[in-house]
Amino acid sequence: MPDAIKPASESGSAYTDYTHYNLANAEPVAPLGLVALPGSRSFVELVDYHLCKRRRAQFERSDSLVRLDSGELRETYILDADAIRFATGEGKGQFNVSVRGHDLFLFCDVMNHSVTYTMWGEEVPMSPDEHFQDLVRMILAATGKAKRINVIMPFLYESRQDVRQSRESLDCAYMLRELAMLGVDNIITFDAHDPRIENALPRQSVENIPVSYRLIQSLLVTYPDIRLKGERSLMVVSPDESGMKRSMFYATILELPFGTFYRQREHDQTRGADGNEVIDYKFLGDEPEGRDVLIVDDMINTGASVVETSIRLKAMGAKRVFCLSTFPLFVEGVDKVADAVRRGKIDRVFCTNLIYRRPELLAAPWYTDVDVSSFVTLLVDAINYNLSIAKLIDQKETIREIIELHQQAQSIWDLATKRG
Repeated sequence: MPDAIKPASESGSAYTDYTHYNLANAEPVAPLGLVALPGSRSFVELVDYHLCKRRRAQFERSDSLVRLDSGELRETYILDADAIRFATGEGKGQFNVSVRGHDLFLFCDVMNHSVTYTMWGEEVPMSPDEHFQDLVRMILAATGKAKRINVIMPFLYESRQDVRQSRESLDCAYMLRELAMLGVDNIITFDAHDPRIENALPRQSVENIPVSYRLIQSLLVTYPDIRLKGERSLMVVSPDESGMKRSMFYATILELPFGTFYRQREHDQTRGADGNEVIDYKFLGDEPEGRDVLIVDDMINTGASVVETSIRLKAMGAKRVFCLSTFPLFVEGVDKVADAVRRGKIDRVFCTNLIYRRPELLAAPWYTDVDVSSFVTLLVDAINYNLSIAKLIDQKETIREIIELHQQAQSIWDLATKRG
């Protein structure tokens, strides 16, 4: 693999040497094929790098013969495929190699607005709708030929359109049912906005995978002085009531105090979008005064929510404020958060590389990009070999190991400080 597409860091992942299963003693469902939809190529290349490295290491350690004839060991697992757009805006999906008998993993980043195409002579950015339609086209191109079709959609398309408030569409549930109707065997997503959306397909394999352990690990490695025990330990705060369950998980597994903001909104349907305006914030929970605070959310959309939350926490006496989020959307750019950092309201933001990130975000000194490609590789590997992914989904044990290592390092630091 060229150096340009190698991951920035291959160490530091608690799952890098994960040995829950031994590939040499298992048989794959079918030859593995990775398919990168437009906008997901860079992430798929990272997964491919880890996959080639991991499988070669597995077979070198084993006594079994390398099964080259079955396609288990390759130079690359990425299949040559194109999602073609015509000048009218219409499109088609096509494979340039045979996919017959393959176990396909189609990666789709519906939030990658950097992908453009020419329509009626104008450059047009791809919308989530168009990304999803390209996914459908690639599935149709493989249907009847592939052994199995798996979709990896990190940000679940229309995941916020999952409940009915009035006369409105239920897009997320319909999307999942459409994928099932097309013959998709496994749908894998990460930190869905509402995990209950899995109920739309009670008889289908829909895996909602958390990435909490990688975010926690990155936070503790970056700030080894964070206190997880004691009177003024770290505190977890949810920016609103909808994110309480996610924040409570972090607070419970880290054994930390918890708080949440309740946003009182003005509901006036006659005013359209403005009729859902926040008119007051109320805080419930332990006092953040003198504590480092961790704001947890599934996505940073405009950044307004985390900025408002951090401002109020600082006004309440919080020391440092860290933001952990799976999806860094930043639909209006990074200026709001950057300004909050300059004013001392936010100390650092941690997000994953599961979706496209703006170049200005990646360049920001206050932002940490958390690489989860090696973890996704393990999911792909396990599913291809039809093995359990239960330990990859339930990350409590690994998080506790990270906490224990952090506590040990902190004890050594404290002892050295007293002696010094």
